[in-house]
Amino acid sequence: MSARTIDQHREAVAALLAPLFHNRAAEVLPLSSARLTGDPDSYRDRSLAIAVDSPVALPPFDNSQMDGYAVRAGDLAAASELTPTTLTVADRIAAGDPAGQLAPGTAAPIMTGAPIPAGADAVVPIEQADPPRFQPQDPDGMSPEVQSVSFRAAVPVGGFVRPTGSDVHPGDRLLDAGTRLGPAQYGVLAGTGLTSVSVLRRVRVLLIATGHEIREPGENLAAGQIYDSNSVILGQALRDAGCTVTARPCRSDDAADLLALLAEAPEVDLVVTVGGVSAGAREVVRDALGPLGVTFQHVAMQPGGPQGLGAIAVPINTVPINTVPINAVPSTTVPSTTVPINTVPVMTFPGNPVSALISFEVFLRPVLRRLAGLARPDRELRSAPLAAPVESPAGKHQLRRGILRPDGALELVGGASSHLLHAYATATVLVHLPVGVGSVAAGEPVDYWSIDD
Repeated sequence: MSARTIDQHREAVAALLAPLFHNRAAEVLPLSSARLTGDPDSYRDRSLAIAVDSPVALPPFDNSQMDGYAVRAGDLAAASELTPTTLTVADRIAAGDPAGQLAPGTAAPIMTGAPIPAGADAVVPIEQADPPRFQPQDPDGMSPEVQSVSFRAAVPVGGFVRPTGSDVHPGDRLLDAGTRLGPAQYGVLAGTGLTSVSVLRRVRVLLIATGHEIREPGENLAAGQIYDSNSVILGQALRDAGCTVTARPCRSDDAADLLALLAEAPEVDLVVTVGGVSAGAREVVRDALGPLGVTFQHVAMQPGGPQGLGAIAVPINTVPINTVPINAVPSTTVPSTTVPINTVPVMTFPGNPVSALISFEVFLRPVLRRLAGLARPDRELRSAPLAAPVESPAGKHQLRRGILRPDGALELVGGASSHLLHAYATATVLVHLPVGVGSVAAGEPVDYWSIDD
């Protein structure tokens, strides 16, 4: 069987994961300061499941835009520098106070956000009054004696007044389905008095790093054993792409053990495995999932050539029932699919850490970021000259780690081998050397992705 191209495998991945776009489960997040403060990760990078219309007007009442005096504009119609108008100071109005009523010939000290009293139709900023400061009053806002304030200019009706509904009217569309929620979006929802919001549930991923040799960081290693970095690498990459992750390493090369782990796993939307997919004598993922319909093939890329994907059956009672329509999904392009219902998609990556992470970058990250409604799901392809010549296998699309130097040149770090994780950790770019490119001279431009975001 000939190797797939990267584009062909991307198309296969898009078709496999298409059901995740078509039926999205929703969940409810409370809109309270306590929850937002106490559990911030629950609110980060969320998308609205259904459109929200405002139940109230914003602002809900006429209020002051400035600290100053609430006045009747007609009382100041004749005010000028030469003939200022003097008004009696009324009781102070602070934010949260009842509006009250303003008598003709009076001016009420008013704070920003305080309700405009009945009869008033303008606010004069404190800096434009004489004196340009508030006069002493009792703690309850009452003046101990009759006070006055002068004004040297007329004011327009509505000046420095925020009218009721000037931001939102009752019934106005606040946010459309699929809107990515950030501070301003959560704020406008809470500002209308809503106590909760329906959001698209994060894609739930079961991550299975495999290998008889892997151990948890901190455990003592016997001869031939290594620490499990893949669970950390892919777990963090999946979370950065908007997923919730359950990591269940399989420390066995026995297919029965992997199948038992899957049988006991929680309900998920996607299974990602790492390792056990190559051509060895005991490849646990291939041995366990091949008979279930997962197919394995080679992609013409380096690293990350061995790949697998498919869908495995799940019990009917694990299929989500609280779903929302397709128009709630923040994606303009939803691929078609022939994946049967009551199955869970599976993607299998090779086990070398660099291979696994590059496989995620190339095939899975863009789809997951679209599902999560995150900005820039596809990394921008840019071009820069190579700092030094490089050789590449002409029959494969090679991705090399590198850094973008201050002079604008791309410098490769580490070699092409798929175990060189430290070089990846120091890299800021992935350099693309496509199929058919056997060598590139120093100074020639090549394409790259920036990965330091």
